Amino acid sequence: MSEEFLKNPLSLFDIKGKVAVVTGASGAFGALAAKVLAGAGANVVLAAGKADELKKTAVECEALGAKTASVATRPNTEANCDKIIQAAVDKFGRVDILVVGSGKNDVAKINDMTPERFLDVMDANVTQSWLMARAAGKQMLKQGDGGKVILMSSARGLLGHPAGYTAYCASKSAVDGLTKALGCEWGNTGITVNAIAPTVFRSALTAWMYEDTEKAKGVRGAFLARVPKGRLGEPSDLAGPLLFLASAASNFYTGHILYADGGYTAG
Repeated sequence: MSEEFLKNPLSLFDIKGKVAVVTGASGAFGALAAKVLAGAGANVVLAAGKADELKKTAVECEALGAKTASVATRPNTEANCDKIIQAAVDKFGRVDILVVGSGKNDVAKINDMTPERFLDVMDANVTQSWLMARAAGKQMLKQGDGGKVILMSSARGLLGHPAGYTAYCASKSAVDGLTKALGCEWGNTGITVNAIAPTVFRSALTAWMYEDTEKAKGVRGAFLARVPKGRLGEPSDLAGPLLFLASAASNFYTGHILYADGGYTAG
């Protein structure tokens, strides 16, 4: 085995000039992922349904030195997913990295949740991940030199929750299954398929948990009793795993669920 990489081990994490497609680019994880990849030197294609928020993310990525393209659409149909990938090919000629940052949660106890609401969560988190992986995979296989597919899972794919998470937990368990199955299916093609599975990390949706209110302290305290690291997650805690999975450093890793959870799922 060549040891040339030892002269510059950091080159394993180099994604300069790579073309990354990020869905959910107006949301907490998708926007963060886009900016991390942009800051690392990739060109990014951003997709989301909220055009104004998408524009904001694009401006922030460009400020970090990236070239961007935006597609104001959700990956909720085969045609839309093909459109997103084609935008990358039209602008940059190829696709090297796919990050599926889109998805949703809908919290309700099972007897209060309609089948339609359950299926909506499954569609957003599972079917749309499958459709985007399929569309990106077609292009990566055509290119013939591999690629990186990164899906968004959760610690809730492994663990249940008493508050009414049947749809969310089931959907993230399915994402884990998709990651493993597709990692096996594409194992000999050079395309790796992995998932990041965080627990709570700081975002607009979770900001209240970081506050000093009595409610936040109570919820936070109960949660942190099960987190060995003793704190909630920060955006930077997701940046490292993302860069690892998007780069050559993870070339021998596929079908893995990488838990960014402060040890929560270990206990």
